[in-house]
Amino acid sequence: MKRNQIIEIYGTDYRRMTKELLAKADLRSHLPGKVALIGIKPNLVCPSPANFGATTHPEIVAGLIEFLQEAGYQNLLITEGSWVGDKTADAYEYCGYRELCEKYHVPFFDNQKDRWHEIDAAGMRLKVCDVVDRVDFLINMPVLKGHCQTRVTCALKNLKGLLPNMEKRHFHQMGLHKPIAHLASAVRPDFILVDHICGDPDFEEGGNPLVRNCIFAALDPVLVDAYACKELGVDVSDVPYIGMAERLGVGSSDLAAADIIRLNSTSEAKATPPLSEKRVLEVSYAADECDSCSACYASLIPALYCLKEEGLLEKLPCKIAIGQGHRGKTGLLGVGACTSGFDYNIPGCPPDEDAIYEGLKAFVTR
Repeated sequence: MKRNQIIEIYGTDYRRMTKELLAKADLRSHLPGKVALIGIKPNLVCPSPANFGATTHPEIVAGLIEFLQEAGYQNLLITEGSWVGDKTADAYEYCGYRELCEKYHVPFFDNQKDRWHEIDAAGMRLKVCDVVDRVDFLINMPVLKGHCQTRVTCALKNLKGLLPNMEKRHFHQMGLHKPIAHLASAVRPDFILVDHICGDPDFEEGGNPLVRNCIFAALDPVLVDAYACKELGVDVSDVPYIGMAERLGVGSSDLAAADIIRLNSTSEAKATPPLSEKRVLEVSYAADECDSCSACYASLIPALYCLKEEGLLEKLPCKIAIGQGHRGKTGLLGVGACTSGFDYNIPGCPPDEDAIYEGLKAFVTR
């Protein structure tokens, strides 16, 4: 497989599809010696089932493990750290990864419990979990989906799961895009296997899955994310970290020079509904967001959408402050622990969607 190639397959038998795709991509030719530790990095951002459009389908991971074990690779490790506000251990249980690991005798490593060290990422000092240096070959398994802050999340942003929680918070303070690009310059997966089965086109935590029933393989994370933009109808220029990573030499976003290889017909993907409305853009004007963590902001947006549906959103007398940039400040209305000094505050770190909805509704109707 070449760096300018993306190889995709369609269907509903995800485990079988994965093994066929890996054979066509000739993964074996990229693998190191049999004693090497192979790290598998799925997306378990939160305890949400894969069919909600947030997390990597365990069937795809099962297909990868079977492929590797049949090729004689037994030294495997699944590694992940959920977003701030949820426990990786809960996602491990709820998303079917305990059963997966027990069936194939593959250990699971919780990055929220790992030690960390600093690295130089193209001139930016970043904290990464020690597991990054333990693995000899890293397979990145992101979900192609939307994101309420960066518009798109796929191969590049999925590497955030290799950070300690303190660094994830720091990424938001730095504006997400620049540190995501710099992280990709230092932590470079050796192979990428993308879950494009039913990622939510709007929210990182799922809830509005868009069925595509596709899995694809690639080597270049920048190319993958450019392709993800195309699939979601987003301009690459609207996702700054892609261009930043390209300028740092991580890869190429030139889809015109890419070789997109389709192994079968999209008819095998069954029904594919049209793209949903971009709900984030419809309600985000009501938020005064400053360096908020993804989990907090992702809880706010659907709550705002519910208020909009009920005709209450326009009755808010002010914008809703949210994020670390409001810490220590005062104001009228705020969401999350960072706005605890505001006159009306909906507490939590992060508060859940229902608590925000009920709190804002009470504020509007009081």
